[in-house]
Amino acid sequence: MALHLIKLCVGCGSPEDLEYWIAERLEEKKRRDEPVEQYHVTRMVPKRIEEITGGGSLYWVIQGMVQCRQRVLDIRPFLDGEGIQRCRLVLEPQVIRTEWQPRRPFQGWRYLKPEDVPGDIRAGSDTGDLPDHMRRELTELGLL
Repeated sequence: MALHLIKLCVGCGSPEDLEYWIAERLEEKKRRDEPVEQYHVTRMVPKRIEEITGGGSLYWVIQGMVQCRQRVLDIRPFLDGEGIQRCRLVLEPQVIRTEWQPRRPFQGWRYLKPEDVPGDIRAGSDTGDLPDHMRRELTELGLL
């Protein structure tokens, strides 16, 4: 069974912001003739790599709510220029919207068990078509 990660998406106001940022970074890499892959660098290296790369995702907390996810393709530990251990979470560039789930702030990433994972939202569903402000209010009221 796949294990997932959850992380705050700092500086991002919406899944659309995240998609725009990803597209910009991938285009920049293409212009520089670098490998065109999306990754997120983090300080701590997960110990349960095989469980995560075996179908797991990185769930993004945006504005206090889990709102979307990206599938984790690979986890690559490395030493940075100062000799500090870090890792690249190589992610599928596609951002998948999820049901909103409130989360308090935390540092770094956390493991997210399959039973705690919010469901995906399919395009054209009633929930997915709600404006963000309405969706946030209904989620905070416990109606979604």
